[in-house]
Amino acid sequence: MNDRHEQWRAAERLALTLTEGGLQRMAARTLAVFLFTDQPSVTAGEIAMRLEASAGSVSGAIKSLLTVGLIERLPAPGSRREHYRLRDDAWATLFTSQNTVIQAMLQAAVAGIAATESSDPAHQRLAQMHAFYEFLLGEIPSLLERWHQQSS
Repeated sequence: MNDRHEQWRAAERLALTLTEGGLQRMAARTLAVFLFTDQPSVTAGEIAMRLEASAGSVSGAIKSLLTVGLIERLPAPGSRREHYRLRDDAWATLFTSQNTVIQAMLQAAVAGIAATESSDPAHQRLAQMHAFYEFLLGEIPSLLERWHQQSS
């Protein structure tokens, strides 16, 4: 798959999959640029040109990818533009940052449990939800440690 056109088609398919998985469309397309670029870093302008998108939409996508830790800003001596690249540890960082989602799910389960009687089927389902997310949160550190050992 050395053909750049085929690579970009694969990037667009990946972006569509990420969008179906819940990522905003422009963030998904921007992430695809980072995954498929052959450059060590890219600027927002290069991304906008590649995606034929507005500077504003690319800026928002970059901000969201920075926020979750998938990409990072790079120093670019001699350049007036910000340069970005996919973090080496992007996927582990993303998984770690999603602990806030797990915490939110735990808090929602706790609130639901408190609002229901123990004999209520909703109470039992919420208790199971709480147990699952508590288990998942407890497993993340060892899972990430095993990942780092494997990828080193």
